[in-house]
Amino acid sequence: MAVPDYQSLMLPLLKAANDGSEHNLNDAAETLAQQFDLNDQDRKELLPSGKQRKFDNRVHWARTYLVKALLLRSTGRSKFRITERGIDVLKSNPLHINVKFLKQFPEFREFVHGRDNAASNDTSISQEIIEKTSQTPQEILETSYQSLRQNLAQELLERIKNSPPKFFENLVVDLLIAMGYGGSKRDAGQAIGQVGDGGIDGIIKEDKLGLDAIYLQAKRWEGTVSRPVVQGFAGALIGKKARKGILITTSNFSQQAIDYAAGIENLKIILIGGEQLAQLMIDHEVGVTEESRYIVKKIDLDYFSDE
Repeated sequence: MAVPDYQSLMLPLLKAANDGSEHNLNDAAETLAQQFDLNDQDRKELLPSGKQRKFDNRVHWARTYLVKALLLRSTGRSKFRITERGIDVLKSNPLHINVKFLKQFPEFREFVHGRDNAASNDTSISQEIIEKTSQTPQEILETSYQSLRQNLAQELLERIKNSPPKFFENLVVDLLIAMGYGGSKRDAGQAIGQVGDGGIDGIIKEDKLGLDAIYLQAKRWEGTVSRPVVQGFAGALIGKKARKGILITTSNFSQQAIDYAAGIENLKIILIGGEQLAQLMIDHEVGVTEESRYIVKKIDLDYFSDE
């Protein structure tokens, strides 16, 4: 079963607290997971950022919204208890509890719209999105970020493919230096595009001290890079008695090519396709510039540890 949206979790979570006892959020999540018949894979599904489980995040937001509507109250770290208002709501036998339902309570409207317009029934665009979507506010933020990042990656690839070969060589130099390879800009710049021998396009230092060398092949392929190309590169590396190589392309690799590279003994070949190339450029700020920055903060539990 798919992970239920956070609004669908509000009523079951409130019912789980109807015994009047103090409840732990983790225990409540386990109870709800069983109630919704979620399997282990469902429980382990992550948010786009990969930093938190989606189900746990949705249970957290369901609890937050119920607390803001004073149906639940926090009693400590990840602990909560039902309120008199929450008991009264359950006595009315609601079919569901969602953001629209919670707006009947002035405290929740204040939370949604802000103190100055707490009495207003006007709904901002952002709150309309939150009310209608199955995603939590955090999921909306992360999904939007990943969408923007993916669009940027596609635009980067298009520009790289439409640029001259020498530009691509310089791009590879800039990226590897930004990632900590290559020593100095001068060393790396002299290494790339100078060899052209047996499938080797360049040699670059693994670190600033030059303790090991990495052999490179960087090509702007249009079609899928097949196994024979990787085999040829591996043969060139063996001929140079090299141990490490990086094969970079603006295209992608066939599964046979990926399996071959992974199965070579005593030789490490890293394959970087166009999608990963663009993502690495974004991560290491090569060819991109910062437009906006949003910092999401949370409570520092250590600061309040003596509460």
